Amino acid sequence: MDTDTILTVALGALVVLGALFFFTSSARRDRAAATGSLSRETRRRDRSDVTPEAIADAGAQSGREVERAAAAEWRGGAEVVPVADAPPPAPVYLDEQALGVTRRQFLNRGVVGAFGLAISGFGASTIAFLWPSGSGGFGSKVNAGSLDDIKAGIQDGGGFLYFAEARTWFTEYPAEAVKDAEKFYSGGVLDGMKEGINALYQKCPHLGCRVPSCESSQWFECPCHGSKYNQVGEKKAGPAPRGMDRFGVVITDGRVEVDTGLVVQGPPIGTNTTGQEAEGPFCA
Repeated sequence: MDTDTILTVALGALVVLGALFFFTSSARRDRAAATGSLSRETRRRDRSDVTPEAIADAGAQSGREVERAAAAEWRGGAEVVPVADAPPPAPVYLDEQALGVTRRQFLNRGVVGAFGLAISGFGASTIAFLWPSGSGGFGSKVNAGSLDDIKAGIQDGGGFLYFAEARTWFTEYPAEAVKDAEKFYSGGVLDGMKEGINALYQKCPHLGCRVPSCESSQWFECPCHGSKYNQVGEKKAGPAPRGMDRFGVVITDGRVEVDTGLVVQGPPIGTNTTGQEAEGPFCA
């Protein structure tokens, strides 16, 4: 079992335990609010040895007798006739279904529900982040077709071929510039250049705008802030901090795979391995 799977299972267990804790706490508070509880002083008095019989044996008056004596004294010594005790009220049986929930129960359940949703959302987003990506599409190795077809597409597109599935621009890399390219590029990027193609990420490294090609200048020109790059993605003008980012390619039996799982940062400012200048008016 790999590390990502262990982390996923652990986070899922934490989310479930957190939700159980909140729901259990809410149920306990609801029961306490419904049944009530005795104060510490009341429980202490209940445990004492002082009983009504002991008070009567000591000759102490009850509270009702003290009240009658006080009332008689206030009326000039007239005897106060005790009023018959009222019968106890008849018990009232409430229908739980008709009563519904109390305000405290409603608030407790609302808070617990909100916490449960928040924890569930966080757990789901974490699991989705750690979940391994699919085997196809952007973020993996994308089959771009045969090398000959890509080169033909570049010629038919006036020097540029856009491959949407990999979010990649294909351009031709001149064979005479490979020796200079070895000073700045390596790995799959250099392997593609040696085979005569260049795979450039469509995003501008300045602020991420999609960079289109310009047929007249034969450069890439960013419409957002005016950054410009030559046909192989090396920076020529504008606020971009480097050349266009790119992908490595793997060529097997004439078939090209673009490795979009790893974005290789573009070359530093001043890199110009092909010496290409603008071939016409700019588009941006």
